[in-house]
Amino acid sequence: MKYALINGVIYTGTAVLYGHAVIVENDRIVAVVREEDVPAGLSSADLQGHNLTAGFIDLQLNGCGGVMFNGDISVKTLEIMQQTNLRSGTTSYLPTFITATDEGMKSAVKIMREYLAQYRNQALGLHLEGPYISLAKKGVHQAEFVREISPEMYDFLTENADVIRIMTIAPENATARFIADFVEKGIRVAVGHSDASYRQTKQAFARGATLATHLHNAMSPVKSGREMGVVGAVLEEDKVYAGIIADGLHVEFGNISIAKRCKGKKLYLVTDATAAAGSDIARFDFVGTTVYVRDGKCFDGNGTLGGSAITMIESVGNLVKEVGIPLDEALRMANLYPAEAVGVADFLGSVESGKIANLTVFSHDFRVLASAVNGKWTECSPHLKFTF
Repeated sequence: MKYALINGVIYTGTAVLYGHAVIVENDRIVAVVREEDVPAGLSSADLQGHNLTAGFIDLQLNGCGGVMFNGDISVKTLEIMQQTNLRSGTTSYLPTFITATDEGMKSAVKIMREYLAQYRNQALGLHLEGPYISLAKKGVHQAEFVREISPEMYDFLTENADVIRIMTIAPENATARFIADFVEKGIRVAVGHSDASYRQTKQAFARGATLATHLHNAMSPVKSGREMGVVGAVLEEDKVYAGIIADGLHVEFGNISIAKRCKGKKLYLVTDATAAAGSDIARFDFVGTTVYVRDGKCFDGNGTLGGSAITMIESVGNLVKEVGIPLDEALRMANLYPAEAVGVADFLGSVESGKIANLTVFSHDFRVLASAVNGKWTECSPHLKFTF
């Protein structure tokens, strides 16, 4: 199928275009042209003046739509997460599996492999957030499963590196000595859930870690002029990408502004979402811990934050309205920069000829109206219909 998307404001990733059209053929964008240059007779969809951008890419998603990947390790769970994502403009994501047993990790890898064999350009691989983290900064992760990697799991993870996109490792965990090995196999290593010193964190970067998991959360802060901690090392290191949660609960909006000034194009949005995102549940199980949902906040019985309930479109809106980041840059933080962070920007993350047609249409008040994966649209609002 070939069609044109017309009468929209197009945020390509490098420009904001008016009076232009995006032409899609099957699963790819084949051209971005002026509307008057759309071939006569080509089927088209009128975007009614709404915004068109590349689909959002969430690199840290524990669950949504009432389900958690840790809670039900299955292809069905990932399908529910994908369908929920589309309603908030997220077309690709990393299912995030937090600290668990070796058996649980092996199951997550197996299911990830099955899912990737069935679906293209949706889930992009697994994010293993733990168990090789710090007890001091474990958050809601279960303490009994926090550990150093075993020889058996080292072999298993390196042998299955092709379906593992990110591993979050605390620099002070003994597992950090293998960072270079994981990177050589193609796994991107993120520092996180860590009480490491600035020096330990810099050593992790020297070994090849290139990401930071939910900046400011579950990591040692800048404590004084003499101790910079993980946060200081991440903010200082130009080559390291950092994800940040923009719900106003995990990180003050002022700190997002500071992080943006420090990291520039290396700062990207993550939701760290849980079962509560895209659903109206009041509580859920997060690996043996009951997490309660109140006013969009997820917390356990001790008041510890347990993931978030925010979506990517809500995060983009917060960047614009609360942090003062221009819309085109906020969108890049939701699509282009995460694509670059995990090495998929050659086919995802922007609106360009030759790229996969993973797209989203949203209104000026940040409501997602439709999302496309591989050029196939899911309508999210009765106010925008596609008839080709």
